[in-house]
Amino acid sequence: LECDLAMNLVGQPLVRQQVVKGVREFLENRNPVKPLVMSFHGSTGTGKTYVSSMLIRYLFQGGLQSPYVHQFSPIVHFPHAERIEQYKESLKRWIQGNLTNCGRSAFLFDEMDKMHPGLIDVIMPFLGPSWVVYGTNYRKAIFIFISNAGGEQINEMTLALWRAHKDREEISLQDLELAISQAVFENPQSGFWKSGIINEHLIDLVVPFLPLKRHHVKQCVVSELIQQGLEVRPDVVQEVADSIPYFPEEEKMFSSTGCKTVASRISFFF
Repeated sequence: LECDLAMNLVGQPLVRQQVVKGVREFLENRNPVKPLVMSFHGSTGTGKTYVSSMLIRYLFQGGLQSPYVHQFSPIVHFPHAERIEQYKESLKRWIQGNLTNCGRSAFLFDEMDKMHPGLIDVIMPFLGPSWVVYGTNYRKAIFIFISNAGGEQINEMTLALWRAHKDREEISLQDLELAISQAVFENPQSGFWKSGIINEHLIDLVVPFLPLKRHHVKQCVVSELIQQGLEVRPDVVQEVADSIPYFPEEEKMFSSTGCKTVASRISFFF
């Protein structure tokens, strides 16, 4: 996993350090006191879904298709605000049932920024350090929350630090933590708003994904060409990278869509 992240995850040194260290320590501990809870934050195309699926691929046979890996999307699973009580009940039962089947299960919550506030708190009893919940021992489970919330603040901080001549590689978690927590945990639109998960400090790792620069996008283009079995031509790499929008308007420093649209754009040049 460490090698794969180093080779294929473009421009996210903080993510690599945090995720590898956190997962290794958790898995090496035979009796963890609580499940591993990670929250991934950043704007579109910066690698949040990519890292979570890579992680799952290494930990579970069959990856995302494993019967012990469970994905939730608020738009698909919890679309109607008026049915929140019903969703709470079914979410709690679903997690409890799956942890009874296998304590080493993984749960991925996508688009946390679209989750109805209050809903996620029903899983609180499964995230903390108490020993047994509803007769289930669940301390070896992994929970991953994925969210675009905080992306704007991470981008602004990265830009401000770049303008102050601090390179992306020098940015520390401390530089970003406050901005993320204000954007994510104190925002009434966020699924984590006034959440007991935050107040009880149940998230082990808050992982920021930084905006990607033009040379990172080029790396993504090269990877994608190789993956599609196409010739890696410098002119195509340049053209695909140039076709992507960048911000801010004056400097055009960071990709507005990360590497998200790279795969679909390649077809225009062949």
